[in-house]
Amino acid sequence: GLNEIYRSFNDDPEMLTLLLELRPAVVSFHFGLPSPHWLTSLRDAGIVLLATATSPDEARQIEEAGLDGIVVQGIEAGGHRGVFSTSVRDERFTTLVLLRLLSMQCSLPLIAAGGIMDGQGIASVLAAGAVAAQMGTAFILCPESAANASYRENLLSARAGETRLTSVFSGRPARGMVNRLVRYGEAEGSPVPADYPLAYDAAKQLNALAATSGCHEFAAQWAGQGAALSRALPAADLVDVLMTELNHVQD
Repeated sequence: GLNEIYRSFNDDPEMLTLLLELRPAVVSFHFGLPSPHWLTSLRDAGIVLLATATSPDEARQIEEAGLDGIVVQGIEAGGHRGVFSTSVRDERFTTLVLLRLLSMQCSLPLIAAGGIMDGQGIASVLAAGAVAAQMGTAFILCPESAANASYRENLLSARAGETRLTSVFSGRPARGMVNRLVRYGEAEGSPVPADYPLAYDAAKQLNALAATSGCHEFAAQWAGQGAALSRALPAADLVDVLMTELNHVQD
């Protein structure tokens, strides 16, 4: 059977209790916003609150909800697209275009995310109005990440040059490297995936079974469009390189 393996924060009061106990410095929301009451509780605990926007309307909702900053996610980003609703048409703004639009509209700090892989990319988003860059794919090859050998091997291969935004893996749009499951799920006549997160459970079960035979063609290997620029360095060394590149651009 299939299970709802990831509960929405809105349906998880135990998670709220845990956050209020642990009081992390930052809590960042994806796929929308929790209730105003929960936001107030987190804010009163001294937690900095961020949320992802993929459109000007989502950014407006984040600002009206009184959060502290906006993660500006462009279509280039790896992993799940943070759209509030999959029933609303997605304009699929690029990181730089959305950043420029929001810099004219929003008073909150903007954190750019999507396709940023090097110091040159960081410099570009800072110049376009961001106060910071959020990077995911750039750090997957670091030894500190939990990526398995297949994931790392594919990121270092020609596969990194082909990513696709697809709902095949989880039931919600997410960008990852193309493999056998993506090609099958995107083919004409293939069944529509179940809603999130039931489809995710199905894909994870399929991958787990295939992995026992050494096949990793059904794994969700999330990666942004800049995946081919990945570098296999320890995280601290990568940060040093990024800062060197950024300083070189800004000098």
